[in-house]
Amino acid sequence: MRRLYIHQLSDWPEFRWAGDKIAALLGRVRHQQGRLIGRLESLGFSLRSEAELKMLTLDVLKTSEIEGEILDAGQVRSSVARRLGLDIGGLERVDWQVEGIVEMTLEATHRYQEPLTIERLFDWHAALFPTGRSGMTRISVGAWRKDRLGPMQVVSGPVGRERVHFEAPESSRLDGEVQRFLEWVEDDAELDLVLKAGLAHLWFLTIHPFDDGNGRVARAITDLLLARSEQSSHRFYSMSSQIRRQRTEYYRILEKTQRGNLDVTDWLEWFLACLSRALEGAQETLGSILHKAEIWERLRPAAINSRQKQMLNRILDREFKGKLTTSKWATLTRCSQDTAHRDISELMELGILAKNPGGGRSTSYSLADIPKNFP
Repeated sequence: MRRLYIHQLSDWPEFRWAGDKIAALLGRVRHQQGRLIGRLESLGFSLRSEAELKMLTLDVLKTSEIEGEILDAGQVRSSVARRLGLDIGGLERVDWQVEGIVEMTLEATHRYQEPLTIERLFDWHAALFPTGRSGMTRISVGAWRKDRLGPMQVVSGPVGRERVHFEAPESSRLDGEVQRFLEWVEDDAELDLVLKAGLAHLWFLTIHPFDDGNGRVARAITDLLLARSEQSSHRFYSMSSQIRRQRTEYYRILEKTQRGNLDVTDWLEWFLACLSRALEGAQETLGSILHKAEIWERLRPAAINSRQKQMLNRILDREFKGKLTTSKWATLTRCSQDTAHRDISELMELGILAKNPGGGRSTSYSLADIPKNFP
């Protein structure tokens, strides 16, 4: 006999869980949230803005990567910065794919206090697919799926040997299913909002109401509820980034839960552990931002031009891949080889850059150990 999915069970969606098993994890996450917010409140506006820009950019990139879509990091950063009203210099031209996901991500968190409605979900979906297509396929945008070609399934594997991981409810059920979900999101005041975020993520993915984009919308709903749990529209950690790191495990626990019964203890344990790691990662990111601020404070007396500042920021932000060479400097700052060589030589004379071992065509440079009493 074929095993039922949880949405086919008679008591769907009456989720249950072992409170004693998740209590310690929930307490840890709540403590981490408070610790992070407290640490951020002690920072100045510019450092908080930089932390938020970094995390929102990462969140947008990673929620798309989970679905196999690779976005341009520079475009995402430019789009986020413009919407946050931040001056980062040299804003890049942004494609509609980037604008849509950034718009949805920020709308979900910046308006976290507003009710989650069908209209909002449709607006998010339309932002993700403004052309009405997913790749080469025309889809229903800002509307529930119709299942014209058969049931909505999550599959993997080559054509002819596909493996079905999940089959969603029939499209005829969607109006009622979504309405019940939205009423629960807004009306169940007794449930801790962090737990609600985990349950909402699972519940929305199980309904799977859209032709495409369900994962990205589910993660936006999660971020909205986490923002409510913190009473803050500012995002300083990325749940999507951590899910991306644990992508295989993420899909495994989803499939297991959706094919199980309505005891979702294992899912909530996984969700809370994932969130805890995301919060730990935010502490590390915040540490790197504070280190960068400290370095710039030391360099304040130095005469540094805009190209040099741009490249030093790339190094300090750990966004620079590979070794720093004169050619890369010239390419990234759009200057001549001679100008790049002069920029690097000046920073070496100041003791800011140092030449790496080796020479000739492989000559490369790295950040020097800048003393506190620089220069």
